[in-house]
Amino acid sequence: MPATTLSAQGTLLLFLVGGLAFVVLGLLVARVLSPRRPNPEKNTTYECGEETEGPAWVPLNARFYVVALVFVLFDVELIFLFPWATAYARPAYQQATGGAWGTFALLEMGFFVGILALALAWVWRRGHLDWIRPRQQVPTVANALPADAYSSLRERAISNQQQETSNKKRETV
Repeated sequence: MPATTLSAQGTLLLFLVGGLAFVVLGLLVARVLSPRRPNPEKNTTYECGEETEGPAWVPLNARFYVVALVFVLFDVELIFLFPWATAYARPAYQQATGGAWGTFALLEMGFFVGILALALAWVWRRGHLDWIRPRQQVPTVANALPADAYSSLRERAISNQQQETSNKKRETV
């Protein structure tokens, strides 16, 4: 064996060191080249476009964790379908058992998917997938004006805005 060739472990070590160096180098370059101009707007907590109410460090609703765990549980269990499909689809097994292997595989997977469906029904029945929806509360204000007065006021404001827009267009022409 020539002295210039690497063993399989040496190749693996070089690959891992190269990958680690690539990641570290990328992070360092991003750190050096990225602009750092913090301002109050950038430092605010982002809540899907909504302004936060109160401190950001509040206890999270446990339903988020339950839904995430249920998702991960079913996702991991469904991963077992892929090796099952490859293991039971071998033609040699089908020929050796006269087709009984396919029936056995179908019944076994039906049992597995049935357990998953039963678990989903149980989780659903227990209410772990339900979300508490807040009721919309329309503010009521004691006011002497009738409700149709607001609509006429709004219509007048819209017509004034349209007139202003048409006047601006005439001025620019």
